[in-house]
Amino acid sequence: MKILAVSDQALDRIYTLSASGHFRDVELILGCGDMPFEYLEYLVTMLNVPMFYVPGNHDPRHDPRQNPLRPEGGINLDLETARHNKFLIGGFGGSIRYRPDGINQYSQTDAYYRAMLMLPRLLLNRLQYGRALDILISHSPPFGIHDDSDPAHQGLKALNWLIRIAKPRYHFHGHTHVYKRNLENVEANFGLTKIINVYPYKTIEVSH
Repeated sequence: MKILAVSDQALDRIYTLSASGHFRDVELILGCGDMPFEYLEYLVTMLNVPMFYVPGNHDPRHDPRQNPLRPEGGINLDLETARHNKFLIGGFGGSIRYRPDGINQYSQTDAYYRAMLMLPRLLLNRLQYGRALDILISHSPPFGIHDDSDPAHQGLKALNWLIRIAKPRYHFHGHTHVYKRNLENVEANFGLTKIINVYPYKTIEVSH
């Protein structure tokens, strides 16, 4: 299955490539946070495929009762799991807290609490399908992998824990902007999981 994963920056190039049919073989869109809703909606409309996404630290707080805004055609996968084309996909939104009033920002302790909320869904997947996750998407990178030392871009330790527990084959994230596209900066292995920084977009072929 070919995936188009996007994060953090809307590119004019994507509009051109989409309109020209460059992504015609893409079967799924994954949004890893901090993407304008209209950008995600455009991709869903042009490619006519499902989309799952998680919020980033610059996205609005999603509250169905007070702020039901979301990109049309997309499913917010924050702390949820879904099954698509036999792939089990889970999501974890937000970043490290670096501002007291920051939206979708969490302390390391809060992030651990949020990760533990996913345990029932992961256990159910394991009982039903024999595995917890195939793909994990997040906005933040894990701690010590593709993250930075500045307060806003430290990785979340809860993601390291979640990867150990769920053992996904792939983990896609954004948040850290990479301008030198060498493999060392954008791909890493953590146990059995391949971790990929998708900023600003990446097409990825995944298989079981």
